[in-house]
Amino acid sequence: MTTLSINDFTTESFKHAPGRNLPQKAGKALWAPMFVMALMGFAGGFILAIIRANLLSTGGDPLQITAFGHYVPAAMFFGFASVFAAISFAIAKILGEFRVGGGSIQEAAHSDVTTLKMPTSGRAFIVIMAMAMMIILAAVVLHVLAGISIANGDVAAATAEQWTIWLEAARRFGVVLYLFSITLGLVTIATVIRFQTFRIRQVANTL
Repeated sequence: MTTLSINDFTTESFKHAPGRNLPQKAGKALWAPMFVMALMGFAGGFILAIIRANLLSTGGDPLQITAFGHYVPAAMFFGFASVFAAISFAIAKILGEFRVGGGSIQEAAHSDVTTLKMPTSGRAFIVIMAMAMMIILAAVVLHVLAGISIANGDVAAATAEQWTIWLEAARRFGVVLYLFSITLGLVTIATVIRFQTFRIRQVANTL
């Protein structure tokens, strides 16, 4: 059985239980609004898909049909970006609960409060999540602009199809990055749990 020591972790000490850091505060405040925005995005995409299907069934303007072919994924991937952000912020919120709760337990035991510094996986989680969000939101904006240009007749059909392929690739890459960042966030939670378990046992042994 492997025995952990404080040297296995990068820590920082306080006299009192620390509060949440900035990403954890953002996570606590934003996970619910992001979830609501995701529901709105998916609902909007569903409505736009119905409109496009109606245009197809009634022989509507081909330009409008093609334009809605960009509006639908724009709304849907706005929803995806929001729900992934909600998950990421929820992970940050969970990490904040561990930080505050673990510190409170140590303070209640009249011990110096030792907390885990943000692991490398946590820093990478934040950076990659931000990159993924920017890529997906940029694709959403470009989809909307492409749809408007197509509806106005400013773009040829071949060019519109190229845009669809390019933006789909960007969206998929953004989703991959988001999933990778969420994995890193879960790895960070596991690291924090390992440290909290070790620290609580350490404090208990000094009582």
